[in-house]
Amino acid sequence: MYIPKINKLDEQETIFRFMHENPFAIIVSEINGEMIATHMPVELEETENGEKILRSHIAKQNPQWENFEKIEKVLVIFNGPHTYISSSWYDHVNVPTWNYIAVHVYGKPRILNEAETIGVLTRLVKRYENDSEKPFKMEHLSNDYLQTHLKALIAFEISIDRIDAKQKLSQNRNEHNYDLVINELEKREDAQSDAVKKEMERIKKDLFE
Repeated sequence: MYIPKINKLDEQETIFRFMHENPFAIIVSEINGEMIATHMPVELEETENGEKILRSHIAKQNPQWENFEKIEKVLVIFNGPHTYISSSWYDHVNVPTWNYIAVHVYGKPRILNEAETIGVLTRLVKRYENDSEKPFKMEHLSNDYLQTHLKALIAFEISIDRIDAKQKLSQNRNEHNYDLVINELEKREDAQSDAVKKEMERIKKDLFE
């Protein structure tokens, strides 16, 4: 990913927070000379050794997993808040642009065994059922139903070998125009604009101290 120095995100804590808050990612790899991508929730987890790792699963009929044990690298793209920025908001003539945050993670995949797969699914369900009035639990499934389900999917983990993180949040503007952008975003009522505004507020102190 092309990242100008001004837009480079290095803070590991912020990167991991972003990945946790935006888990619906794109898994990209190559199979038989062709690029293939799958959209799936990808969870940032920690191993017993304290190492950060990604875990997910895909349908067994999806051919993407078939060479996971052979390839050295896959790319996982985490997308977050993004929104259009009008140049009419500035106090000078300029062109419109787009503000956003994106994280690219590169690593080697490994197919998980049955016990590990059940763990991945259990943690995934627990996270997203947490606020449900009557939360579904993996324990609700009979063993026969669970085994049938397990046969239809492949779970895997991806080592985190490299991270490219970018936050393009109007860092090239002076403080006055930066505030103008924040003020205009605040007038909008969509969730994306509000999320970008909050991220801009997060980094403002470091930009203009």
